[in-house]
Amino acid sequence: MSIIFAVSGVVIKELYRRKDFYVLFILTALMTLLLGSVNFFNDSSVFRYVKEICLLLIWISSLVISITTAGRQIPAEKENRTIFPLLAKPVSRAQMIVGKFLGCWFASGLMLLVFYGFFVLISGSREHQWPMSIYAQAFWLHWACLAVIIAMALLGSIVFTAFSSNVTICFCIVIGIFVVGGHLNTAALEMGEPGASILYALYYVIPHLEWYDVRPLVIHNQGVIRWIDVAGATLYAAVYTSTLLGATWVIFRRKSLA
Repeated sequence: MSIIFAVSGVVIKELYRRKDFYVLFILTALMTLLLGSVNFFNDSSVFRYVKEICLLLIWISSLVISITTAGRQIPAEKENRTIFPLLAKPVSRAQMIVGKFLGCWFASGLMLLVFYGFFVLISGSREHQWPMSIYAQAFWLHWACLAVIIAMALLGSIVFTAFSSNVTICFCIVIGIFVVGGHLNTAALEMGEPGASILYALYYVIPHLEWYDVRPLVIHNQGVIRWIDVAGATLYAAVYTSTLLGATWVIFRRKSLA
């Protein structure tokens, strides 16, 4: 575990040295503060739209940072030729994969803490209420969702040779799941065979990331989610994350590093 945490520590330090997080956070903060300072017709309910935009920017920023950070880990090691002395420490390929994943996931968690901390301060100062339970649930489910996405990006970095191809494909898959993933079973009802069976199979195979987007509950202060449901969603994300990391290790251990 000490080797895994050492590898993950390097990833976290790398994120802090890069400017991606700082630029996206400043843009999110400026846009939220600008929109929050506008008072339309003295209607306090308009602030819900500000919350919606702020949360959307947080989700977009987290996806950009998580996918790009995870997607560049293995290719950067190969390009800089540092993967050979790293694996000769000795560090096994499994430890390297797990270390890279944990580093990206912990870094994304620290990033989310900053983003959600800013969101809580802005919301509380305007609405004068602090529903911390739903905020905590939204943060945790968002972080669990990023675990699946980071594992997916790591797998893509082993399968695809180009960093740009991996990032583009990961973004397309994630956006596709969010937009149409939950409607594939409904669309299958209106199709004939074999299209219906293919859509049904795809519906049950893909990770349903849209389940982790609880922005409407946060925006409209609709109360907390049952903790048993949060636990089930966490287990669901853990299973998919483990499966993707296992596939990454299987491919990586058979792949030539030359």
